[in-house]
Amino acid sequence: MAAVLCAPAALRAAEPLRIGVAGVSHGHIHEVISKAHRGDFTVVGVWEANDSLRAATHLHDKVDGALFYADLDRMLDQTQPEAVVAFGPVYDHLQVVEACAPRGIHVMVEKPLAVSVEHAHRIADLARRYGIIVMTNYETTWYATNDEAFRLVRAGVIGEITRMNIFDGHQGPVEIGCGPEFLAWLTDPKLNGGGAVMDFGCYGANLATKMFLGEKPLKVSGVLKQQKPHIYPKVDDDATIVLEYPTATVEIMASWNWPMNRKDMHIYGSRGYIYQDTATDMRLYTGGRETHLTPQRLPAPYDDSFRYLAALVRGEITMAPYDLSALENNVTVVEILEAAKHNAAGTPVRPAQPPRTK
Repeated sequence: MAAVLCAPAALRAAEPLRIGVAGVSHGHIHEVISKAHRGDFTVVGVWEANDSLRAATHLHDKVDGALFYADLDRMLDQTQPEAVVAFGPVYDHLQVVEACAPRGIHVMVEKPLAVSVEHAHRIADLARRYGIIVMTNYETTWYATNDEAFRLVRAGVIGEITRMNIFDGHQGPVEIGCGPEFLAWLTDPKLNGGGAVMDFGCYGANLATKMFLGEKPLKVSGVLKQQKPHIYPKVDDDATIVLEYPTATVEIMASWNWPMNRKDMHIYGSRGYIYQDTATDMRLYTGGRETHLTPQRLPAPYDDSFRYLAALVRGEITMAPYDLSALENNVTVVEILEAAKHNAAGTPVRPAQPPRTK
């Protein structure tokens, strides 16, 4: 009898996660297209308000044309997804959560969570009120080297952290060939919240927030530059953000002006350092000696955003508030980015500190 009673739950866990796609203009939409064949999720509906984008998306190669909608509410009500993945402008993340939360539909957005603190707090309020998951997806979350760096730091291998230098970016979205539908909002100060400071500054803020277990910095400083105003006239293309913690300094270097693609970081401690060089390679210095490390690939579901989302929705795993995809972490990320932008503009703001407990 017990086996019979448990069968429906086991069957449901084995079924593909029913997802809706909200927006198709983000360059990372290829993540849906390239993984649609795996069978761990199925696209039950696609919303895109722009008629031409909706008609032209390569999702038509994977999804029946009858499942495309111009109206978000209609798509949600007629297809009833378990979760929605947002691949439109960052500004639209709030709209997606406003539609999904009252329906009990979980949401995954591409980084960053929101264009502003106002939007981020509204998203958080909706998620808590309706009990949904709002997950933020970063490429670097699935790096085995980042996971190993966290493990080594928490184990005290390099002592107490004294400094972190985090480098993220590439030659620029125009230079690397991002599509016009992506560039239209990625380089818009309203729809993206800024330029490189948002696009790549969020990575460093996200990693630092996890490394310090959700602690907010005491002070945030920012320097934003337009090194290529002829290409990016409306937004910054280079950002330096400095976070001051009680015992450490974090410098985030986010740019559309690197001569190469990079997502790496250096972590210095009282007894050594960790250089996370790539997604697969890193170096550890302790006892006067540097060792090269190649951590094993992360096991499922911790190796992929869609598998991770499915495991969260099914209750197979949980997130700590400081985890890289967690809502709390990413609200702090947006607070840091907004504080950096205000500081760069000469109006100092720092992330709100939680009330002290006696």
